[in-house]
Amino acid sequence: MVVLNRIYTRTGDKGDTALGDGSRRAKDDLRIEAYGTVDETNAATGLARLHASGEMEAALGRIQNDLFDLGADLCRPAPERDGEAPYPVLRMVAEQTERLEREIDAMNESLAPLRSFVLPGGSALAAHLHLCRTVSRRAERLAVALGRAEAVNEHATRYLNRLSDWFFVASRAANADGAGDVLWQPGANR
Repeated sequence: MVVLNRIYTRTGDKGDTALGDGSRRAKDDLRIEAYGTVDETNAATGLARLHASGEMEAALGRIQNDLFDLGADLCRPAPERDGEAPYPVLRMVAEQTERLEREIDAMNESLAPLRSFVLPGGSALAAHLHLCRTVSRRAERLAVALGRAEAVNEHATRYLNRLSDWFFVASRAANADGAGDVLWQPGANR
């Protein structure tokens, strides 16, 4: 359980911060960038959620919770040393990505095939979901780069990859199942 009695601690005033294992890293370290961008994805998801209702709103809520799990996963280095932790370490698991895949498949069933690329827009919800898609792609790029430098849970990067797909399909669902999509017209303004 997390207890936050005090919001500022002054421990990061010199440009470093604590990771989940207690070690410290510079605030511009790749690991901090990766989970910071996951946090940014969560904030963008919260904005999208303000425009959603029903199952879409519930799904975005599940994603926000997953994104906190993902941040917890990425803020703790050395997955191979999880057994040494004095508490159970929270890591992303395959089931979280599999849930996204089921939801993508369900949303995709009612969508017409695309004949062009989709421009971010249409409804307010769709535009926000496109923002979520692009921020989650950046988080994925950072997590992949981090994975080249040090160990990263494979389920974390897999989840991010699928999440951007989820946001894309959800944006089309939010645009009247694709009928309200704004399509790219190559060279239209030449």
